Amino acid sequence: MSTTQSHTRTGAGPLTRRRMIATAATGAASLLTGLPQIALGQNEKVVEKGRIKQAICGGCLRKAGLSMEQTASLLAGMGLSGMDFAGRGDWPILKKYGLTATLVAGAGSIKNGLNNKSMHAKFLDDFKSNIRAAAEYQWPGVITMAGDRAGISDEEGIDNCHTILKEAVKIAEDAGVTICMELLNSKVDHPGYMCDKSDWGFALCRRVNSPRFKMLYDIYHMQIMEGDLIATIRENIKHIGHFHTAGVPGRHELDENQEIYYPAVMRAIAETGYQGFVAHEYTPLRDPVPSLVQAVKACDV
Repeated sequence: MSTTQSHTRTGAGPLTRRRMIATAATGAASLLTGLPQIALGQNEKVVEKGRIKQAICGGCLRKAGLSMEQTASLLAGMGLSGMDFAGRGDWPILKKYGLTATLVAGAGSIKNGLNNKSMHAKFLDDFKSNIRAAAEYQWPGVITMAGDRAGISDEEGIDNCHTILKEAVKIAEDAGVTICMELLNSKVDHPGYMCDKSDWGFALCRRVNSPRFKMLYDIYHMQIMEGDLIATIRENIKHIGHFHTAGVPGRHELDENQEIYYPAVMRAIAETGYQGFVAHEYTPLRDPVPSLVQAVKACDV
């Protein structure tokens, strides 16, 4: 779903997309003055409202050349909540800065996921190990994938995924950790991936019937596959445990060069009472720090 402008007003008039981006760029410029200083935590806070708990995936800042320590300091100073997919070796650094490893390794891969029954024994071992590790650090969730179709029908795939998940959620429920399966597009980025439509993913959630299994609703991927973002999110929020962002097309910044109006989507998410995380997973075309500032401001509704 795309929206052209916001109806939020300030003393200077309506907050249009152009004005919002200009404001973000001004803040970004101040943050960029002396990158070593912002990396050491001397940057200004960017998050103001905080209704959306924002995080990042590593690719957003990869071109900045920061260490994990510098990255954590920067995120904490900006007022972000944490980082997806941080390795176990980085977990103590995130804790040090009061950040969360917002989603960590679970079981399976994009190509070889839970629909592959021959891998269920290994995947269940992976779930046991990774859920236990997440629980020890009090991290909220682990990620999993459905896998490619590879000749498996959608009906058989949902049965196969349910077979392992009905066992895995017992572990997750005991640990207080949520398993999140990612919705990905099969049109552009991941041809053949099974969990490529929200209806299929939410049907699996209903089959598993546990509060510890939900979808990772990737806004970028679902805009490509089906659009209708806000209505889908509102109707199915109880089955969504995590969000990812990126601009469409191209998976770049959340700016005026792409078709999703993120403030409207974020307001819809906040209005549902959602308490989980929204992690940015775009690849910046410009300097990564001002790009991140702009994305955070766009989603801070």
